[in-house]
Amino acid sequence: MDAISEAVDQAFVAYSSRDSHLAELIALGVSKANRRVGKRIQYAPWEFNDIAGNPLISPILDGIESSKYVVADITYLNPNVVYEIGFAIGKSRKCFLVRHSGTDGDQKVAREVGVFDTLGYDDYVDADALANSLSAYVDPTPLPLTISLDRLAPVYVVEPPAKGGIATLMTSRLKKARYRYRSFNPAEDSRLSATDAMRQVGTSAGVLLSLMDGEHDQNLVHDTRTLFVAGLAHGMGKPTLILAHAHAKIPLDVRDVVKTYARPEDIIQHIAAFSLEITEHLQQGDPTPLKGLTPLQSLQIGDPTAENEMTTLDSYFLATDQFRKALRGEVNIVVGRKGAGKTALFIQIRDKIRSDKRNVVVDLKPEGYQLLKLKEDILAHVTQGASHHLVTAFWEYLILLEITYKLLEKDQNTYKFNHEIRDLYLDLERTYRTEGYAVEGDFSERLLALSQRIASDYGQCYGNDDATKLTTDQVTQLVYSHDVKALRDQVVQYLEHKQGVWVLFDNLDKGWSTQGVDVVDAMVLRCLIDAGRKVERDMRKAGHTVHCIVFIRNDVYEHLMRQSADYGKEMRVTLDWTDADMLRELLRLRLAASLPNGSSELAFDQIWPRLCVSHYKGEETSSYIIERSLMRPRNIIKIFAHAKGFAANLTHAKIEETDLEKGVRAYSQDLLVELDHELTDVFPAAKDLLYQFIDAPARMSKTALESFIRNAEIEDDQIGRVIDFLLYYGILGVAVPNDQVHYIFNVNYDLKVLQIRAARASDEDVYVMNPAFAPALGIHGSD
Repeated sequence: MDAISEAVDQAFVAYSSRDSHLAELIALGVSKANRRVGKRIQYAPWEFNDIAGNPLISPILDGIESSKYVVADITYLNPNVVYEIGFAIGKSRKCFLVRHSGTDGDQKVAREVGVFDTLGYDDYVDADALANSLSAYVDPTPLPLTISLDRLAPVYVVEPPAKGGIATLMTSRLKKARYRYRSFNPAEDSRLSATDAMRQVGTSAGVLLSLMDGEHDQNLVHDTRTLFVAGLAHGMGKPTLILAHAHAKIPLDVRDVVKTYARPEDIIQHIAAFSLEITEHLQQGDPTPLKGLTPLQSLQIGDPTAENEMTTLDSYFLATDQFRKALRGEVNIVVGRKGAGKTALFIQIRDKIRSDKRNVVVDLKPEGYQLLKLKEDILAHVTQGASHHLVTAFWEYLILLEITYKLLEKDQNTYKFNHEIRDLYLDLERTYRTEGYAVEGDFSERLLALSQRIASDYGQCYGNDDATKLTTDQVTQLVYSHDVKALRDQVVQYLEHKQGVWVLFDNLDKGWSTQGVDVVDAMVLRCLIDAGRKVERDMRKAGHTVHCIVFIRNDVYEHLMRQSADYGKEMRVTLDWTDADMLRELLRLRLAASLPNGSSELAFDQIWPRLCVSHYKGEETSSYIIERSLMRPRNIIKIFAHAKGFAANLTHAKIEETDLEKGVRAYSQDLLVELDHELTDVFPAAKDLLYQFIDAPARMSKTALESFIRNAEIEDDQIGRVIDFLLYYGILGVAVPNDQVHYIFNVNYDLKVLQIRAARASDEDVYVMNPAFAPALGIHGSD
């Protein structure tokens, strides 16, 4: 690196040398820019980000710290460059991103990652254009960072794309250390916003990450997010643990700080040491608050993912009629689309009920993959009747064990001083441990251990016979380790000293393909509901109040109904949003909670103009946002957060038209990636189908629509199913008389209404693309 006069400000330039031609073009552009800017600033390029071997990271990071701002080329997402972008932002250095418009590079990966378009970047076509961008004035003001610690949930985790034993172990050990955490979960959010990553890392006392080192596209996307967040965390000086397998290829910039593992025990040791670092960081006082922040920069409206706002949700939760019915125990199923608020409802019911110490709340959040062992190793080899019997017994046993676990956990510090329950507690603990279920860790690990134990016992007893017919006694022997009746009787006796028991199941369908739920999945769910009702009946016969509620997606419930018509009689509530004013109220509560005291009584129309321009191209802005949200609360929060992030980064007093436009564009890309993944789950051959609609007209005839779908190599006999998917998720609407468009949420989520209206319509422009997708796809003629 050339020596730069101390009197001249320096700007560090980072880029990949993977493409030698592009690297030469960047070097030429930087050289031309330096001749133009004279002594105002000098650009110092670093050309060796791809070179392994010598430990060059120190001079690179020193160069970033000594720079007035940093320029980074993101045409190719070199791992080290990505880390350096995060490090620069974490060190409060402005990061000016550029991209060569004539090179595809890693554009597809960047689109999936989500970080870079939410930061913004300049395109250039040649060395002169790059020199023009660099020689123009670059505002060195860094992006504002959140610095106050979240002491209730102090750890931030970037979860890998595929859940498995290692991922479960990571988070369960955090819980074992009694640290709540917030996370980026790719199953919930398709892309990571840079603004959100900055906020999450800024409020953390520890950041837990992992590198996948795989050739698979999703692993590459995950590693790119991980390296950006790692750079942020190191720049902000946050305790950071990056885990990687012992044989993984580790980027140079983080090679010295990554902790490797070959066995689960290695991860346990690394997280044990990491926990001490978190504790030490939490003992420090909060840094001095930043001064001069605009109200918009200080505004916090919560997180689109309910799991990340468990400690704050109560202050702005909208108590709907569905919530009140569930809280009264009038339902045993809560159904809703992804992003409709099922988990938020789950959290609020749990917290409200357990605020009464006499209640016992068993909150269970399994992951779909944890049942794979049972599904693959047992259910594939037994008859349908035996499967139903076995899985119902499995769930009944699991619910009983988890109630026992919660009772023991709840009274572990009080039973010694309470003579009424002391002997009961010791007897129950002894029986529970005899069952062999008392493993360390959280529910995920206990569920996995029980599934594996049953699968192992089945294999030893019955092998892989595809037509095994288990008797009732054989099922009982396989599922129960010992006399389950004794355990049930002891639980019944113990509950004499409690008020009520609530068993809440969420996340069971997470990881199940959208509308691709198979017969076995439906049977597993049906057995869970049956087992929950049986436990309720048995406990109520003994005079105890027990409620079991399962939270599932709409499409999963509909599949369950198709398999068993009598499930339409289940007591349930549906979280479908059709009222725009309800969504405004949801947003108002979040905005008011973050504004100064006294704002809680203000109406939406009094709060909104303070924070956002009133109209965008003649349309009222809250309506503009809601119409593009697919009527889902999570999407409302996402759009506002994106727009607010762009406005805050530019120190605007309120969200301006250009900020809203950028925010909707970023959200549109999020939505496109998310729904394209869901469509691929249902139709693996339809990968990137939604991208076939790039530059399409907003309105299409049935013939034109089928042509777009056929271009994605979808077989003719599957085109109807694809159209149904596009209608079901609000991607497409149907034009009706009087120039109106009806989407799924305009017809009370009844797909048949749209199907019939589309069949009756003429072939002229019957289908309409939702304007939410227009910015990402360049749809013509969209409102």
